[in-house]
Amino acid sequence: MQNKTISMDAAHDFYAKMPLARAIPLGLQHVFAMFVGNLTPLLIIMGACGIAGGEFADLQVSVLQNAMFVAGVVTLVQLFAIGPIGGKVPIIMGTSSGFIGVFNSVAATMGGGVIAYGAIMGASILGGLFETVLGFFLKPLRRFFPAVVTGTVVLSIGLSLISVGINSFGGGNSAKDFGSMENLLLELFVLVVILVVKHGCSGFLGSSAIFIGIIAGYIAAIIMGFVLPTTAVDADGVEFTKAWVLNWDKVAQAGWFSVPKLIPVKPVFDLRAILPVLVVFIVTAVETVGDISGVMEGGMGREVTDRELSGGVSCDGLGSSFAALFGVLPNTSFSQNVGLVTMTKVVNRGALSIGAIFLILCGLIPKLGAIVSIMPQSVLGGAAVMMFSSIVISGIQLITKEEMTPRNLTIVSVALGVGYGMGANMSILAQAPQAIQLIFGGSGIVPAAVVAIILNILLPKDK
Repeated sequence: MQNKTISMDAAHDFYAKMPLARAIPLGLQHVFAMFVGNLTPLLIIMGACGIAGGEFADLQVSVLQNAMFVAGVVTLVQLFAIGPIGGKVPIIMGTSSGFIGVFNSVAATMGGGVIAYGAIMGASILGGLFETVLGFFLKPLRRFFPAVVTGTVVLSIGLSLISVGINSFGGGNSAKDFGSMENLLLELFVLVVILVVKHGCSGFLGSSAIFIGIIAGYIAAIIMGFVLPTTAVDADGVEFTKAWVLNWDKVAQAGWFSVPKLIPVKPVFDLRAILPVLVVFIVTAVETVGDISGVMEGGMGREVTDRELSGGVSCDGLGSSFAALFGVLPNTSFSQNVGLVTMTKVVNRGALSIGAIFLILCGLIPKLGAIVSIMPQSVLGGAAVMMFSSIVISGIQLITKEEMTPRNLTIVSVALGVGYGMGANMSILAQAPQAIQLIFGGSGIVPAAVVAIILNILLPKDK
């Protein structure tokens, strides 16, 4: 009994040692939570550049493999730090989706192809170095990020992710059977398992609720494959495989070992890519400040320190430059996993590093990655809605740490109303210059953060 108590205390202690038998499932649930999101941006941008298949099929496979390897390596740096690089915070790193808009624009401007993708890599190398330097000077900028500002950013991050969770809830919005009863029931089953384990079990099992729920989802999908039709016919009479079906052929075809290839695409340094990407790296730094603030408040119950913020943002930057050397898009803090930490309160560095090591192994052993990649979106959706909503709660906790004076109420309400509302409804920016659309469109996080920062500077302090 005493050992069990010690191990559960360790789960909530960043530096404590934890037995492997308990650390492995706690770490693996982080991999399940972010695996698909880590690869999706690459699929989108390589498709936009026209290098997604055919003669470029081997290149795409190599880059996707590299993405898992890079995410694991950069996560370990964030957890343990190398000198000033790394915040020693419970953050999982992965391929950022925040750059999709600007990279799509770069691909269109440069006509696509390997040259355009090379320009994206070149801009990412320089942009990452720029963010690294920005991280070193973050301490004097900290006054622009009081709790009311970082709380608003965290709240916006959570709100923007809820729609992502709901999409997974129905099987993934690209699924032809999106919202089908099979997808909804599978998701509901996973959600119920998570709730029962989280609130019906104590100690280690309760903290492993997400992992147990996802494994239960895999088992349920296997059983469904034996008792339910696995294909259907769409409105055009074309047969398709349902989204909840596990594609074991993908696992069988995956290799056993592969070495990540360095510089699969030669970097190209072109100002048409560099200038807009630098701006988005500033935005990414603000989001990372929000993610780290959220995970420290929600997972560890305290405010983040200057050293943690500086090291975390610098790791974001240098990790992005490192990723580009492997043909991978910028690596930043993964908000999905912030939600997992705030929900489970598991912040143990050893447990999180197990997840990072598993990502590295997925990059080295493709079969492992394939097993995770065949997870139905509806299985992930069962956990996603809870995780993302917990980020919202962390944002509220940060905001309410200070007295809700008329000034603070104005900052939060205007930032969410004008900022988040504008970013969440992209059509309102349809007539704005393309640069404004790239920076502020597609997500409510950036405009909400900008509005909150400006109001915090301009509004007179409460007397």
